[in-house]
Amino acid sequence: MSSPPLASGPDGTDALRPLLDTVLDALDTGRRARGGPLPAGGPEAVTAQVRAAVGDILPAHGDPDALRTLVHTLAAGAADPADPLCAAHLHCPPLAVATAADLAASALNPSLDSWDQAPAASALETLVTHALAAEVYGHRAPGAPPDALVTTGGTESNQLALLLAREAHAHTHGGTLRLVHGANAHHSLPRAAWLLGLPDLVVLPTPTGRLDPDTLDTALTTHRGPLLVAATAGTTDAGLIDPLPEIAARCAAHGARLHIDAAYGGGLLFSDRHRPLLTGLDTAHTVTLDLHKLGWQPVAAGLLAVRDPADLTPLHQRADYLNADDDTDAGLPDLLGRSLRTTRRPDVLKIAATLRTLGRDGLGALVDQVHAHARHLADLVDAHPHLTLHARPTLTTVLFRPTHATDDTVAAVRRRLLTDGRAVLGRARLDGRLWLKATLLNPHTRPDDLAALLHLVEGNTPR
Repeated sequence: MSSPPLASGPDGTDALRPLLDTVLDALDTGRRARGGPLPAGGPEAVTAQVRAAVGDILPAHGDPDALRTLVHTLAAGAADPADPLCAAHLHCPPLAVATAADLAASALNPSLDSWDQAPAASALETLVTHALAAEVYGHRAPGAPPDALVTTGGTESNQLALLLAREAHAHTHGGTLRLVHGANAHHSLPRAAWLLGLPDLVVLPTPTGRLDPDTLDTALTTHRGPLLVAATAGTTDAGLIDPLPEIAARCAAHGARLHIDAAYGGGLLFSDRHRPLLTGLDTAHTVTLDLHKLGWQPVAAGLLAVRDPADLTPLHQRADYLNADDDTDAGLPDLLGRSLRTTRRPDVLKIAATLRTLGRDGLGALVDQVHAHARHLADLVDAHPHLTLHARPTLTTVLFRPTHATDDTVAAVRRRLLTDGRAVLGRARLDGRLWLKATLLNPHTRPDDLAALLHLVEGNTPR
């Protein structure tokens, strides 16, 4: 029996070409079989279809058609973020150029835990992270320029931010760091505090959906000791941005460290029109970014930007087989301090391909388009006689509900659309009520698609 072909090496491209044809064909047939934004029938039906199609996942003898079967099955059972009626989550349709670059990264399979496994990828990562850190902080002088680490997304970035803050405060002030955040903050922040063994959190009420600077000022006056304030630029539920300049001023007055979770809103950096919404972002010690949201990257494409690269010192570790002292003294770059992970795939390649191919103008145009879609959807809801808009959108999230429906009815409408495979809407509980949530990240969405989405909601709401 001959060995199966490899994806790289002298015969790699010839081996991949027919497989790519198979994958592309199966993606198309699977999409056609699905026929909508997600498969109909709910979890039990989808599970049964997958089991029937796949059969024995580890057979005694291999199936040469397994790739086609599996890709078709996955596509037929996918929630497709490129469908304009799939608008529940911060789940973007990836750009074709980024996806193609991701294929190259998989074929080459560099691992960014040592330079000799990823020579060009490590150099490319340095270029990209420095460029994106400069987008956040500008080109600061004097002193070392800002830096950024590539992460798997907002959760890892927030965890890293808390870790770096804990170590920085322990080194300069002593004492145990305490996290202060609003009730509007992402769940990964309190989870990171728990994981790191930080003491009880200070969670501030956010009845307006945004962290109030005066409420924060009171908390910073009341709670002594090393404090880390986490603000949000793009809340998950409503897409709101905390008043960053005012929060930064309160932190500076009280000597508190500031982290800004801009996993959602960070993409506004590329838009001349919407970038002013992020005024104050550069005051943070650390900033979370997620380019698999308003950056149209395949998962994963997160970053943590760091104003002072000296804060990264606690990540530096030694493993003789990866970064021996004599190797680093001889000029081989040390990659182990660039992440909490050891093995890392080169997610930076797809980011670099996107930045170079589209440029700031191209990415900014995409950001502007999806914001325009959100404003248009809000206009449609506002004009609808049987729907209520929660508020005008700040980013690309629009909350609405059938006007006279109960919360139970709102929840049931959402589940009915999911089960029927007709539309994917999220849910958010604000102001004591349950709202349907549309998160618009598809720049190809048309006005007719948004009208059709509202028509589906109205048609599935009992009167």
